[in-house]
Amino acid sequence: MFESLQSRLGGVFDKLRGRGALSEADVDAALTEVRAALIEADVALPVVKDFIETVRPRAIGENVIRSVSPGQQVIKIVHDVLVETLGGKKEGGEKNEAFSIGSPPAPILMVGLQGSGKTTTSAKLALLLLTREKKRVLMASLDTTRPAAMEQLRVLGEQAGVATLPIVAGQGPLEIARRAMASAKVGGYDAVILDTAGRQHVDEQLMAEVAAVKALVHPHETLLVADSLTGQDAVNIAKSFHERVGISGIILTRVDGDGRGGAALSMRSVTGAPIKFLGAGEKLEALEPFFPDRVAGRILGMGDVVSLVERASETIDKQEAEKLAAKMKKGTFDMNDLQSQLNQMKKLGGMKGVLSMLPGVGKIQSQLDAAGIDDKILTRQEAVILSMTKQERAKPDLINGSRRKRIAAGAGVEVSEVNKLLKMHRQMSDMMKKMGKGGRNPFAGMMGGGMPGGLPPGMNPPRR
Repeated sequence: MFESLQSRLGGVFDKLRGRGALSEADVDAALTEVRAALIEADVALPVVKDFIETVRPRAIGENVIRSVSPGQQVIKIVHDVLVETLGGKKEGGEKNEAFSIGSPPAPILMVGLQGSGKTTTSAKLALLLLTREKKRVLMASLDTTRPAAMEQLRVLGEQAGVATLPIVAGQGPLEIARRAMASAKVGGYDAVILDTAGRQHVDEQLMAEVAAVKALVHPHETLLVADSLTGQDAVNIAKSFHERVGISGIILTRVDGDGRGGAALSMRSVTGAPIKFLGAGEKLEALEPFFPDRVAGRILGMGDVVSLVERASETIDKQEAEKLAAKMKKGTFDMNDLQSQLNQMKKLGGMKGVLSMLPGVGKIQSQLDAAGIDDKILTRQEAVILSMTKQERAKPDLINGSRRKRIAAGAGVEVSEVNKLLKMHRQMSDMMKKMGKGGRNPFAGMMGGGMPGGLPPGMNPPRR
């Protein structure tokens, strides 16, 4: 998300950084390019106008013009206004409004158009509340119009380990909602997620149904699920729902498929409702809280190391890490260990997911694209390891020429890919031995050597 905006703004700010002093004309020229970048990213025109009008007076003030590094000052101002536009506080704090469920059983109403990912997002939110907040959650589908909608939620509930309301044929949305709340009280649930029906477009029947359910259950949160790929239309949909029903927050789905991100920048300003979560990917774990300052940092190429560390702490297996630490101490590292590390990298979001959160990566994005970085390589490398015998995985030195051909055939890859993987293993193994012996700077060269911690051999971005 935000790749095009990040690229355009990066070019604008590079020009500012190179200036020893800035005139009012320099700032205006830069803001003209910022305006074009925002419009290109599909940000709503009123939001673009307000953004520029907020930035300009701050950027041409005496504090900037007389600053030792005026370019950096302008970038900071743009960052601060971005945070404000996305819903963050002007001073301190990461989030504008934290997500909370209130007194149990707290109803959470999920609304949105058909196809926005509402049902899947309901299960994602339930899983997040279960695993991170340790809450007991009950899900109920109020969608009596879409075939198999209730069954879909039931299956997702089983996958997430979350309870779903038993399906009773013939009941309407209000009857189901009433039964869900009664069941939640009896069952001692902390939250009830009510997945309402959607339509192909905003119509009176949809709004009347959602309004009736809301009046019945008095939800603690009314969350609009919107597909970020619909761009400006998503903003119009959010505005319609907010004016008619009243929403307390927004969840943007498929943000991994939107390179512009204009909807995210527009929605807060247009509706006044904060974006609370981002859905990136089909997996039930692929839902993350929305932090305005972190997203602003990503847009401006400052990275998001905090989110990366948080994701690592949630996904990395503590026992696996301890086992690897013990092997590092002994100076041993086999193919089974390498496979474990590849799996950990996939859990972190793959190479692209990790790189997108590192500061300064936006500047070399075109070089990374030219280098052909593809997360599918992790799957291919794992296939190569799985094509080895147990003995070969434990003792990679046994793998000679004929064995390499057999492994390549088994994995469906060229022998050269097997050679690259073995080279990567040797480099990592050497690093482990240095660490075991207390060698100095054992991570030196890792970015040129391979995964994890660097790019695989043959995929390093070209030097400038």
